[in-house]
Amino acid sequence: MNRNDISRYSGGCQCGAVRFSVEGELGDASVCHCRMCQKAFGNFYAPLVSVRQAKLVWTRGEPKYFQSSNFVKRGFCGDCGTPLCYEAPDGVGLAIAAFDKPEGIAPKIQWGIEAKLPYVDHVPELPGEDTMADQDAVSFLAHLVSYQHPDHDTAEWPPKERG
Repeated sequence: MNRNDISRYSGGCQCGAVRFSVEGELGDASVCHCRMCQKAFGNFYAPLVSVRQAKLVWTRGEPKYFQSSNFVKRGFCGDCGTPLCYEAPDGVGLAIAAFDKPEGIAPKIQWGIEAKLPYVDHVPELPGEDTMADQDAVSFLAHLVSYQHPDHDTAEWPPKERG
């Protein structure tokens, strides 16, 4: 195999304090509806992808961990709180939306459906609007400056010019 054929991924937390790199093929992508995952992500479910066969390296900082059960610990950024990983005896799963290009990592199965919130399947039926369609928020949004880390690796973060 040519070295250029190896899949490479990068990602990290919202503030940029923790970054990762994955070299190799990602494993199964899924969402988990169990109550533990809901609480860990503060969301309806946890979208995760296995890195079982790939090489995961924390390239800037490292996650802090919460031992959520006797078998599982969950990694997150200790600065901004972004959920990053799920570590169990059978391997590590990374939060799909923490990747710089999450659009290419589509879940293939749902787990823990006994705890699925009753309205989750109806979210796509809700009306949808662009962010700027909220006329009451236009002035606020026009002056909003994001301090979020960009969706690519940076030599240093945060930038020196940020106030």
